[in-house]
Order: sequence, then structure tokens, then C-alpha cells
Amino acid sequence: MKKIIVVIALLLVEIVAAQVTPNSLFQNNMVLQRNQPIAVFGTAGLEKTVEVIFKNKTYIAEVYGGYWKVFLDETEAGGPFKLTIKGKNEIVFENVLVGEVWLCSGQSNMEMPVKGFLGQPVNGSNLAVLKSENPLIRLFEVKRKISNEPLYICEGYWKLATPESVKDFSAVAYFYGKVLQENLNVPIGLINSSWGGTPAEAWTPKETMTTELKELNHWHTDTSIPQKLPSLLYNGMIHPLIPYTIKGVIWYQGEANKSYHQSYTKLFSAMINSWRFGWNQGEFPFYFVQIAPLGWGGEDQAFLREKQLKTMLSVPNTGMAVTLDIGEKESIHPTEKQKVGERLALWALANDYGFKDIQYSGPVYKSISVEGNKVNVEFDYAPYGLATFGKELSSFTLAGTDKIFYKAEAKLLKGGELVVWSEKVPNPIAVRYGWDSWVDGSLFNTAGLPASSFRSDDW
Repeated sequence: MKKIIVVIALLLVEIVAAQVTPNSLFQNNMVLQRNQPIAVFGTAGLEKTVEVIFKNKTYIAEVYGGYWKVFLDETEAGGPFKLTIKGKNEIVFENVLVGEVWLCSGQSNMEMPVKGFLGQPVNGSNLAVLKSENPLIRLFEVKRKISNEPLYICEGYWKLATPESVKDFSAVAYFYGKVLQENLNVPIGLINSSWGGTPAEAWTPKETMTTELKELNHWHTDTSIPQKLPSLLYNGMIHPLIPYTIKGVIWYQGEANKSYHQSYTKLFSAMINSWRFGWNQGEFPFYFVQIAPLGWGGEDQAFLREKQLKTMLSVPNTGMAVTLDIGEKESIHPTEKQKVGERLALWALANDYGFKDIQYSGPVYKSISVEGNKVNVEFDYAPYGLATFGKELSSFTLAGTDKIFYKAEAKLLKGGELVVWSEKVPNPIAVRYGWDSWVDGSLFNTAGLPASSFRSDDW
């Protein structure tokens, strides 16, 4: 009897080992990326080839070292379809849609669900949940995972947008996807892979950390907080998603790096480029959120916001949603997540989906010119001028050759131009705006998008 049990057990092990196993993102209810070659991939045991059948066409994938991958033809948005994968076993996935797929990542402000958390609510969450039923929006939550080596599978499930699933999903990601779905009228797939309190280096591959960033050595080293260590979250929560075909990435992170902001532009830029290299889809769009003002944390926050702005200006096909007007003095988790998601969506709609008549970025500092004791400030991304929407202009400072900054007055002229002056600075040479931890942003373009904090100096 024992021999029979052993034989059966060995047969079961052999059967399981021989099975074809698709990557964990391939499930019922998934969304595949439209108008791009669709990567389908996974592992196999004894097979030499794997068949993938989609829309009545069969594709053959060769198995190398137990791994297989094939690209399906580009296809228009639509569905539902079936996706069949065949080896010695057969797997059929139902209710598959083709549309737009976005990866959503970062720390707690991306992780924060629609229902809120840690005692902090999300503004408008109740009605958002009430109206969330939409079978064309699909949500995938990557389970938290750290790893010393790159993994090839993750845990998570594709869910249709319902009040039950939406309330527990990233608020920023959901509101972003909702705007896209309403305006594109195609299925939207959102993959949320985020973890609160984590620095950018935790999301960056080891190869990048040891080559491009090897001269930098101020990363977290406390092994009792392993989710903050370099590369561990990339290994466990990003690498398993590659090369699932995506449209692009939205990202909300930065608070965990503000105390050593000096290298953030280099780190963040390297991280973005490493993800693009891993996916091998070219310079896919990467839109991110500038950290919001906060009543504690000091000037480091202004420097971190500047490093994020420099990333946008230096890395191709990136965009930044500014939150200088919607921070909360006593909370690192602002409630206005819907506005954040909408501002990110404006970048995608304008740059990726052909909506050419909308503004999508807040004003970005361009240059200054000095006339007597007054400084005229010019901006990009303000085609119809500047506005305050009833707010009093504040948070401006000026300095002369002594490099001492004094509180300054500011005024918008009729043409929407900005002029700044201070009685204490008769010969100004530098201007700053919002250069502090806590700021209530008061400068916008006519679309109501806020200007980033900025400085004309590099002192």
C-alpha cells in the first residue's frame, strides 16, 4: 500500500512538473494592451513548444530553459475574448478584454485606497464607491513581496470594478483609470504595485544600483526594515510583471527620499530608464506626482520637489502632476486623491491619446528679467496666462547679491504676467516660490493647474 502511495505521489509530481504555467498576470478578467504586440509568457516542464490561441489564431512559443514567450498580433480594443494556452495541459482564460493597461506604483500615497486609511479619508470616496460599477475597468493588486533575487511570479487577481473591489484599490490609480475610461471608451486595466514608506532605490534593479548609481552610498541599510533596502521591491513586485505589455506607468513617491534628496534626480531617472529597459517597449510614458506640501519636514521637501521637476525636464516622455495647492499641513496623506488622478490623466490624454486642445501641466518656471526693483517671471505651460482663482498670491521671496531671501509681494498683470518685488531688496537677482515645507499654492495657469515650487538660483 505504501509503495502504491509513493508511486501515485511521484506521478503527481511528474504531472505538475510537466504542466505549462502562464505568468500570474494571465487570468480570467484580465486586460491586454491594445495596438501593441501582446506578450504572453510563462514556464513549462517537459514541453518543447507551447500553443497560445487568441481570436482564432494559433501562436507557437519555443521553450528555452523552462521559460516560454510569444507575442500576439496587435489588436484593437474590444472583447470579451478567450485566451487558450496549451502544452500537455490546457488552460482557458475567459472574459478577456483588450484596452489600455497601466502600471501604478510608489509608496503610501499611491497605495492609499479609495476608502482611505490610517484615519485619513479620501475626499469624495463615498459617491465614488457608489458609482464605481464598471465592467470595463479591471483592477489587479500585486501582493507585497520582498526578494533578494528577481522573481518571475507574483500574487494577485484581476477584479472587475465594483464597490467592493474599488474601495480597497489605490485611489489615485482608480481615479486615473476612471478618467481614461470615460474619455477613451475602451477597457482599462490597472496594475497596482505599491508599498508605503518605501524609497525609490527599493524599486530599482540591482544592476542599476551597482553600475549607474555605484558612487552613491547613502541608501537605507537597516535590515529590520527590508522593504526599504535597494532592489528588494523591484525583485519581488516589479520584475514578476515584466514583460506583460503595458501602455505606461503612473508613480507617486518621494517622501521617503526627501532627507537625502541630493541624488534623487539621478536615482529616479535611472529607475525610470531601468524599467523601460526591462520591458523593452521603448520610452513608454511615465507620469508621476510631485510630493505635496506638509507642515513638517523642513526645506528638504522643496529640494525634493525640485529634483522631481528636474526629472520631468530631463527624462523623455515623462510628466508631473503638481499638488502644491492640495497638501495638508498635518497629514502626509492628502485627501484630494481624485484631483491627483485627474491631473495625471490629463498628461496621458494630451500626450498619448490625441486630446490636443487641453492643458495638462501646471506652469513651469522658465526665466526671469529684472527691471529696477521688480522681477518679471516667465513660465512654460501657461499658454493663456496665469491666474490665482481668487487666492492671494503668497510664498514668494526675493534676494539680492547678499543671497538673503526676504518675503516678497507678487502681482499678476492684465496680460497674465507675473511681477515680484520687495522693499527690502532694491536690486533683486533671484526669486523663489513655494520654497518651504508647507505651502498653500496660489499660482495657476488658466486651466486651474498649479505651478510647481521653483527657484531661479542654484545656491
